[in-house]
Amino acid sequence: MEYIWHIISSGLLIGIFISAPMGPVGMLVIQRTLNKGRFPALFTGVGAALSDLTYSLLTGLGISFITDFIESKELLLQIAGSLVLIGFAFYLFRTNPTAALKKPDNVQNTFWKDLGTGFLFTFANPLILFFIIGLFARFNFLLPEFRYYHFVLGYACIFSGALLWWWLITYFVNKVRAHFNVRSLWIFNRIISGVLFVMALIGLYKGISGYLAL
Repeated sequence: MEYIWHIISSGLLIGIFISAPMGPVGMLVIQRTLNKGRFPALFTGVGAALSDLTYSLLTGLGISFITDFIESKELLLQIAGSLVLIGFAFYLFRTNPTAALKKPDNVQNTFWKDLGTGFLFTFANPLILFFIIGLFARFNFLLPEFRYYHFVLGYACIFSGALLWWWLITYFVNKVRAHFNVRSLWIFNRIISGVLFVMALIGLYKGISGYLAL
């Protein structure tokens, strides 16, 4: 029984800690909460949580193989991920926020698209594996004496912890959504696109400079 409590508590904490860093996906969730409403943003968070779960499974199944692959392809992955972020930042910069203020009945349901973009944005940053490995080690998540049902429960708790984080983020951001008008949404879009663009440029610079230094 002590194993069960350890797995539940550590799994939930790992899921929250993986999702908590406010990177590009976090900003995307905030932007979608303000522009499109809570549920599209929540589905984006679900996609991110699925990506985190995928990386957690990969970490548990083969830490040494995964880390070797990432270390060998780290610079190329960083360049590719940065280019994707630049493209999205440019798209977001040109987005008209007034189109996002339509009533929900007039907006086409794109929840699966929201889920897919959340998954791809998170999956495009495989360096998170090193963070997951550190969390697994910190919480003694993978113990030799665990049985298969312990692992099933543990990964379910990781996914639940990530979902809990995105549920809380969308809940609180949605609370202040009514205070945003067209101009504030436009400004917020520009700010987020600018931050994403700077993040992408930094990643692109590090990736290219590191690749040229080889």
